[in-house]
Amino acid sequence: MTPMIRAAGLRKSFGSVLALDELDLEVAEGEVHGFLGPNGAGKSTTIRVLLGLYRPGGGDVTLFGQSPWARPADLHRRLAYVPGDVNLWPSLTGGEAIDLLIQLRGGTAPASERERLVEVFELDPTKRIRTYSKGNRQKVALIAAFALPVDLYILDEPTSGLDPLMAQRFQAEVARVASQGASVLLSSHILAEVEEVADRISIIRKGRRVETGTLGDLRHLTRTEYSIPTALSPDMLVRLAKAAHHIVEIEGRTTFAAEPEQTPAVLALLAEAGVPGVTAEPPSLEDLFMRHYGADPAQELDHASQR
Repeated sequence: MTPMIRAAGLRKSFGSVLALDELDLEVAEGEVHGFLGPNGAGKSTTIRVLLGLYRPGGGDVTLFGQSPWARPADLHRRLAYVPGDVNLWPSLTGGEAIDLLIQLRGGTAPASERERLVEVFELDPTKRIRTYSKGNRQKVALIAAFALPVDLYILDEPTSGLDPLMAQRFQAEVARVASQGASVLLSSHILAEVEEVADRISIIRKGRRVETGTLGDLRHLTRTEYSIPTALSPDMLVRLAKAAHHIVEIEGRTTFAAEPEQTPAVLALLAEAGVPGVTAEPPSLEDLFMRHYGADPAQELDHASQR
């Protein structure tokens, strides 16, 4: 089966800055593919190459099995794109902007579906774009994208500016279109957001893919960090070591990490030990890069500022 998106050995430079360094990426038909990395890692550059906005300096790339520069109008009718910073026509109302965006994609959305999405995202379509917050501008682009069914959704930091409730509703819409057979490339720097909906994940760092696989394959990425304000007995430490990783005791406090499936065993053991409290924290993408790729997030962001 031909992949919806395929990039092999993709390279792109801007002057002396190497934005994409032999990047590989593949999105299968009907899958939600999470595209993760810190800001500036090359995610948006990759997407602009896929959309035919940039030409690569090397490597191969196809969209629906074709070059992004071969009959781009036909290819773009089969996809919906939402960037992380939406610029719209300030004098139009939100509803007018939604209708125009749908028309530019060469289709007509059912009125009932458009109205359902307006209600889901709690948007007032009668207000002028100039009065909208960043979050409301994102809602306009998301409603226009989801209102008209397509084969592929390319979403680049699409929840930027949305509150947690709206982000959850966005995830539900991604799940809906995926259940109908569409493919989704979801670019984000938020690990938890992608975890909720992705079938597979690719992680990019400095323009190069460093890991890819299903959440099961990458379960080490989802370990929860625990901290308890006490030391444990030697016997309890031995038992904890069967369910946890990286156990450290410093100044009377014990920290460790555990896979999601080990949570019941860990909590039962801590309850048996009579610990006075426990703090649990899911991993952030910054922690992930520190722990698994030896990357300092500050250095990553500094690298991003050069792009």
